[in-house]
Amino acid sequence: MTTPRIAVVGAGLIGRKHADLVARHATLCAIVDPDPAAREVAHALDVPHHESLGQCLAADPPDGAVIATPNQLHVPHALACVAEGIPVLVEKPLADTGEAAARLVEAAEAAGVPVLVGHHRRHNPLIAAAKAAIDAGRLGEIVTVDTKFWLYKPDDYFAPAWRRAAGAGPVFINLIHDVDLMRHLVGEIARVTAVQSSRVRGHAVEDTAAVLMEFANGAIGTATVSDTVVAPWSWEFTSAENPAYPNVPATCYAIGGTDASLSIPDLRLYAHTGRRGWWEPMAAEALPVVPQDPLVRQILHFADVIRGVAAPLVSAREGLRTLAVVEAVRRSAATRTPQEV
Repeated sequence: MTTPRIAVVGAGLIGRKHADLVARHATLCAIVDPDPAAREVAHALDVPHHESLGQCLAADPPDGAVIATPNQLHVPHALACVAEGIPVLVEKPLADTGEAAARLVEAAEAAGVPVLVGHHRRHNPLIAAAKAAIDAGRLGEIVTVDTKFWLYKPDDYFAPAWRRAAGAGPVFINLIHDVDLMRHLVGEIARVTAVQSSRVRGHAVEDTAAVLMEFANGAIGTATVSDTVVAPWSWEFTSAENPAYPNVPATCYAIGGTDASLSIPDLRLYAHTGRRGWWEPMAAEALPVVPQDPLVRQILHFADVIRGVAAPLVSAREGLRTLAVVEAVRRSAATRTPQEV
């Protein structure tokens, strides 16, 4: 197999983005979505349209499938592909509950079928460079981390009722990305203590939350998230990853170690020029990186996994572990007590 044939299941905003990328960097073989508008998407890309995944699998099974359907459909659609031995890339979150995600992980591992999760930021060269520096020991022992997702979502974002309902807030939709990167860069998160508020907008869903994270390796850190703050300190504004967002020369993550600290995404590594001490001179080094679109890299990686020449960078089990942290954050915020992950 030189160029895998990939079907895209779900033709919403992110599904259309995946379809375009697959068409340009692999072989798009079908669009699957019951919405009549999806037929036009398929026609524009000159591929067959199927109203259901079962119809697609019966008519012309693909080599791989991207699952970009609503969260509650991720698991049934992925399980249908796994049953046919078809590798899948599932948009984040892996599932709407940890229990459902675990069912998929167990089925995929038992069948030996690769399941990837769309935590695409891990494919960003910025994150690869940060991880390389951390793994090389340049920061020394990691002591603490700080992450921010602060921005203002406009009022029309909340026009759909589901975005004002519990479970649709920035903890589940946005913080999950930051949690995944901290797990990737620093290590497993063992316990969380969280508080949240819906004071500003008054919706059933939170608009602001703060989390204390305790890592299994002894590091501790904080994560704050709010979609009702006018501020630039978020991955969206600072990374230049998505051209839909204006780019601001600021940072959103800080990782502190006993030898140096690293700010992200500007990749500035701060260290004393001589011996360590608060009166000693400090210099900042910019880590080198060549920017690339992580969504393109993710599709190319998925094609390699389908061909059997690469192992998943973000496996279903990785997606389950990240989801478990977010579920622990929810439990902690609801009970006002620390929660084990």
